[in-house]
Amino acid sequence: MKSEKMSGKNDKDSIKRPELLIPAGSLEVLKVAVDYGADAVYIGGDVFSLRAKAKNFSAEDMAAGIEYAHSKNVRVHVTANILAHNGDIANAEDYFKQLKELKPDALIISDPGMFMTARRVCPEIDIHISTQANNTNYETCRFWYEQGAKRIVTARELSLKEIKEMREKIPADLELESFIHGAMCISYSGRCLLSNYFTGRDANKGACTHPCRWKYAVVEESRPGEYLPIEENERGTFIFNSKDLCMIEHIPELLDAGIDSYKIEGRMKTALYVATVARTYRRAIDRCMESREGYLADMEWYKKEIASCTYRQFTTGFYFGRTDENSQIYDSNTYINECIYLGKVAESRIEADGSRIYRLVQKNKFSVGEELEVMKKDGRDIHVKCVSMFDGDMNRIDSCPHPEMTVWFGLEKTDGTALNETEIPEEGELIRLRKTQN
Repeated sequence: MKSEKMSGKNDKDSIKRPELLIPAGSLEVLKVAVDYGADAVYIGGDVFSLRAKAKNFSAEDMAAGIEYAHSKNVRVHVTANILAHNGDIANAEDYFKQLKELKPDALIISDPGMFMTARRVCPEIDIHISTQANNTNYETCRFWYEQGAKRIVTARELSLKEIKEMREKIPADLELESFIHGAMCISYSGRCLLSNYFTGRDANKGACTHPCRWKYAVVEESRPGEYLPIEENERGTFIFNSKDLCMIEHIPELLDAGIDSYKIEGRMKTALYVATVARTYRRAIDRCMESREGYLADMEWYKKEIASCTYRQFTTGFYFGRTDENSQIYDSNTYINECIYLGKVAESRIEADGSRIYRLVQKNKFSVGEELEVMKKDGRDIHVKCVSMFDGDMNRIDSCPHPEMTVWFGLEKTDGTALNETEIPEEGELIRLRKTQN
């Protein structure tokens, strides 16, 4: 990552351009992350990843993903951040031998035993210390640096003031990575025991059932079956239910703290979520590096875009001090979802009458006559109307109600004019539908 100067009234020093690190739970989503602005992506394999319920990557998909990302000068980090038991170590050695051949750019590890195994098997691959390792002070960072770590993922319980002090007191070539957007675990540095206690599924081995999102009430032991609401709400209350982290309005403060990599949470998220968040933070970071004034001028667009993907309500977490009751959600565990993902354009062709039609595999139903949005990779949204639709055998249809069906469709701008060459959907660009029109 090269150093560049950010201009602005209060920004006189040269500031290094941060890495934008985007999650991907499948090969399809990895390609979307790369296409929509990621500097790096992080993924998990079939084993040793803390997102066992994500699709995750087979060896073949991981090889294809690494090849695709590297062809676009994007780095790939692979998670192996479980808290390992004795029975995991032998298999971990075999897994690291496999990764040695695949050549990712970094491994994300929290367990010292896994760290030592990776250092022995594939010393040429950088190791990043996961947030699961509770990295809360600069001496911890120095310890891992002396063991050979390249990067530290800071604990989410740190303030920006603490991270800035950490940056000042650790070696200059030890990188810091911090989460800036996404779901927040209720437990300290993500080390939750609730899932294992309630269901036997270990969050620290990737099988979390997210009991922090469940609805709770109090039961007095001598009155079984009599549920007492914790507050005056007949539905109970969601006492562990954190808001989502969002730092889109605070890029200058993140830059000032000296964080090297801005990490987005969400390896179980959809392609639409990943594209929206990647594209928005990409633009915000680039604008802020150019000038703070330019960044602030686009603030309403950032906020509108971030609100167009799934979220729970937002908080800045611990970055500006201790959290309080306003960081929690007490009456619901559901996402707010303002847009519907329709699919990714696979190809287009020109028909005999000169019109252009596009093909995608449908993710959600849409119909002829509906207004849609083309999410351009450069940050533009092209507002269009679906004017024709055909199934995979080129039979004319009015809508595509069946999941994963192949659809060809025609578009025009909402004012009835044709799309110009800079507006037509390109291969890999996403189509979405705003719910507000329904």
